[in-house]
Amino acid sequence: MLRVDVSTPPDRLILDEAAPYLTGQSRAVVIDDVDGALTLGAAAAGVQDIRVHQDLVTGERSLDKHAAAADYARLPLGPELLACADVVLLRLPRSLDRLAEVAAVIAAHASPQVSVVTGGRIKHMTPTMNNVLRTVFDRVDVSHARQKSRVLIATGPRPADARRELAQWPRTERYDDLGLTVAAHGGVFAGTRIDIGTRFLVSQLDRFTHHGRVVDLACGNGTIGTWLAMRDRQLRVTATDRSATAVASASATARLNGVSDRITVTQANGLELQDNSSEARIVLNPPFHNDAAVSTDIARDLFTDAGRVLAPDGELWCVWNSHLRYRPLLERTVGPTRQIARNTKFTVTVSVRR
Repeated sequence: MLRVDVSTPPDRLILDEAAPYLTGQSRAVVIDDVDGALTLGAAAAGVQDIRVHQDLVTGERSLDKHAAAADYARLPLGPELLACADVVLLRLPRSLDRLAEVAAVIAAHASPQVSVVTGGRIKHMTPTMNNVLRTVFDRVDVSHARQKSRVLIATGPRPADARRELAQWPRTERYDDLGLTVAAHGGVFAGTRIDIGTRFLVSQLDRFTHHGRVVDLACGNGTIGTWLAMRDRQLRVTATDRSATAVASASATARLNGVSDRITVTQANGLELQDNSSEARIVLNPPFHNDAAVSTDIARDLFTDAGRVLAPDGELWCVWNSHLRYRPLLERTVGPTRQIARNTKFTVTVSVRR
């Protein structure tokens, strides 16, 4: 028999509230399981048909590590994942856009009898989340609070409404000053906006030189790589991100701007798919949040990866929040670093691999 060590209160509450729906005959889908607890919980309840989707490639690996004892199929977010599903376990995303798109996919493709059991920490939940679910479900029930957590249970999917919602994704926005249209699926950083750090970096790239190709690391919605490809028709771009949502968004941005033939978008943890000393130019606007907490760990790992992948004299062009004082870290992990530009909030630097 499978043993389940559920370490977080939201996971415990989700599994307890989902218990009536989890049987040997259930067709269960688990979305964005943090550490495998929900997948293991479904397996421990006797569910034979378990399908999972993780947005982050790092999440996929964490799931494989912690839920290795469970038998499950991993699928992209879409019709095959949700086909005939009668119970969905979902860690409640903080992004309302992510919740809206995921809820619409579920309501459009799952069984008419599906129950969606989703929960999280109360401090990260808002009444608007209930309203988002009600856009495509007839009923949303709210559990009692327990250990600062709460669960929402959505039932009565409305497939016609869900299909109308899905037709809005990816969302797009035009930026005439850059000659660029940005596409975004729900939950990608900044959505269809060009965040101010990215805009500041792009403003400095008129002095950027390359050798026919560049890597857009942690590409998000694909703004930087697409803008570079539009600026130089000889350039080929490799865009990479650990998020499936970001990869889909960047691919759509490249396609909308007519440069998808010169941009390869891949899902990966940093630059794990690139060989040592294989690239001459990398551009990066590193995340500085890990979930809700400010963290330099992701940036440190990306800088280290860039230092490994850059060829001698290769350059990392990077924008970062000035208060984070990344320059010493860039010097250690990549090489000599000079400031290109600075404003009241951001710094743009170029680090040269030695």
